[in-house]
Amino acid sequence: MYLIIMGVQGAGKGTQAAAIKERLNIPHITSGGLFRAMKDQDTPLARQVQAIMARGELVPDDVTIQVVRERLMQPDAARGFILDGFPRTRPQAEALDALMADLGQQITAVLYLHIDDDEAVERISGRLQCTLNEQHIYHRRYNPPRTEGVCDVDGGRLFTRDDDQPEAVRKRIAEFHHKTRPLLDYYRERGLLREIAADRPIEAVTEAILQTLQADQAE
Repeated sequence: MYLIIMGVQGAGKGTQAAAIKERLNIPHITSGGLFRAMKDQDTPLARQVQAIMARGELVPDDVTIQVVRERLMQPDAARGFILDGFPRTRPQAEALDALMADLGQQITAVLYLHIDDDEAVERISGRLQCTLNEQHIYHRRYNPPRTEGVCDVDGGRLFTRDDDQPEAVRKRIAEFHHKTRPLLDYYRERGLLREIAADRPIEAVTEAILQTLQADQAE
């Protein structure tokens, strides 16, 4: 299956993609992961990406699609993949369609994890990070520390990152809706969009996704 997963920050894309990856045995490919991998590579394309990023510029669509093309041509993606963070715009989606056609394949479904904006803000702004180890993450509502404001593991002070403050989160959500709505319409018109209610327990969302994909295969 060749899947795209979409949703506002806080919708649970990473969590659900990880679960689907294990169930379907296909790679989870993130746009951020692709560009991070380029930092350690020494190829003409990698050097081009490194130069663009060093200048603090956004990687243009034509270069991004080249990066995606290289990744999708790797053997582990032959049976399918879950794309996360790409495409972000209609021109990128059209370029992906052309790439898939070159590979003799097409996108199976676009999974849109839908949650209320206020829920997304609460999920993100409620996160707490340890000052001593950034991998120690808590949540005021879902995963609170035993002692308020103190990391259970190393006793470090917990804080909310600036980009997780409610105002910053709402700005990113508004940007997502502005830029991504045309993309959702594009896939809806083609009959590929599958809207999944993501305001449920993780396991329930995973099962809803798998049931949706099974129903598609049965048609």
